[in-house]
Amino acid sequence: MRPFGATILDATGHRLSVEEKAFFRDVRPFGFILFARNIDSPDQLRALCEEMREAAGHEAVITIDQEGGRVQRMRAPHWRDWMPPMDLAARAGDQARRAFYLMYRIVAHELHSVGIDSNCAPLIDVAGPNTHRFLRNRCYGETPGQVAEIGRAVADALLAGGVLPVMKHMPGHGRATLDSHHDLPRVAARRIDLEAVDFAPFRSLRDLPMGMTAHLVYDALDDDAPATLSPEVVRLIREEIGFDNLVMTDDISMKALQMTPAESIRAALAAGCDVALFCNGPLEDRRAVAEAAGEMTPAAQTRALRAMDARQTPDDVDIDALSAQLETLLGGTLHG
Repeated sequence: MRPFGATILDATGHRLSVEEKAFFRDVRPFGFILFARNIDSPDQLRALCEEMREAAGHEAVITIDQEGGRVQRMRAPHWRDWMPPMDLAARAGDQARRAFYLMYRIVAHELHSVGIDSNCAPLIDVAGPNTHRFLRNRCYGETPGQVAEIGRAVADALLAGGVLPVMKHMPGHGRATLDSHHDLPRVAARRIDLEAVDFAPFRSLRDLPMGMTAHLVYDALDDDAPATLSPEVVRLIREEIGFDNLVMTDDISMKALQMTPAESIRAALAAGCDVALFCNGPLEDRRAVAEAAGEMTPAAQTRALRAMDARQTPDDVDIDALSAQLETLLGGTLHG
């Protein structure tokens, strides 16, 4: 088998252009990611997913950010709108694990029904008093135990619905006081504190098939390179956290990396990441990134195939009954 391209890429619109089809056929990306601009209706979205896989020449993983709250690409009227995860955890109280399972099992059903087989969740960053607002209400809680417990429920629900979870942002983004979409956050916490809080949920969920790196500098680990580009941090993820499954980067076009996308992708793969995510660039930039990435290494290809093998046939559930359970648990509303 020819190795996959070491990229996860996006598309411009509701359907692939002729040029995009030819490009994807040539570079054979491991997977794709979808945004709101790619989404119009269930039938259209299903057709786009089919086009993506046909162009890539394999059963490519197609992922999306469907967290709830501000970060969800699929919305009403065709799909449910959800309250932010932090609000859901507060509303559900000691029933949070069950509430998150129900929510994400419904999310998995909506994704799988249109051909999407991955979700960039659970987000298991531990919120703190200074967590930047871009991240805070996307978090599940302020203690590593609560975050790990809810994160497991999210992952179990997605897997049961035939959707691969992507845990993020390794090895922990909760201490960041800047938005890594625009700036490079630095974390000055001691190694012992990072171990006890930030790394703990990732260690608990290290068996999940895919994980996403964080674009921030940990002074206690590598005071020069962001985690995504740091061999020392990727080594920590592999050896100390114990995550030996597929490591993908967060979007390498984010301003935190302070390099060109091609430079970032080379550095990320050299640091030990398996595959790089590149979003929101014109076709010529996608070409440059794919050329810089090349094909997956043998080790990355093995992890990629293992992740793909983790896709399951959805279990047989009554989605309307799950929705009713969740509404009852939350006091009659799913929307905050």
